[in-house]
Amino acid sequence: MSALSRQIPERVDTERLTLRPFTSDDVDDRHAYQSLPEVARYLYRPPLTRESCAESIRARADATGWQADGDSLLLAVRRTGEPVVVGEVVLTLRNARARQAEIGWVFHPAHAGHGYATEAARALASLAFARLGVHRLYARLDALNTGSVRVCERLGMRREAHLIDSDLDGDRWGSEYVYAVLAREWRA
Repeated sequence: MSALSRQIPERVDTERLTLRPFTSDDVDDRHAYQSLPEVARYLYRPPLTRESCAESIRARADATGWQADGDSLLLAVRRTGEPVVVGEVVLTLRNARARQAEIGWVFHPAHAGHGYATEAARALASLAFARLGVHRLYARLDALNTGSVRVCERLGMRREAHLIDSDLDGDRWGSEYVYAVLAREWRA
């Protein structure tokens, strides 16, 4: 368990992006994309309200631990030197004993096609393996979400499962893919 109790850094910088915890000043930026139906369509939930965006930011404000099942790290993604949040990445500890974590990302459609999701997810995956002691990192995504499929493949994740009609999104049954990569594969 001690491998998972490491501290989470204040921010992570990549070539073009800064990843850092959300603050109350980011509520409007987050709501700008989380409220869009085209963003929520692959997340098996309705678009988020401004209040639900604010509440989830408040709930994670002091969450710096990484020890127990369900602990998560939600990071705002900004282009370096710019104030606007363009998306987010999240890492959730799903099984502390087996050191397995789930990674996810959501970006404003206006910023799609620039490689930001891949760049941010790569930085978060590196953090998960190098600093947080994760053994297996996986992503679950709607099988129709071709953008996220491409991100997983660019990260070197392998498709491990295709779950048929595994979740209900309103009236539509959604099928999911599970992609994963192990720490030893990531290092290679």
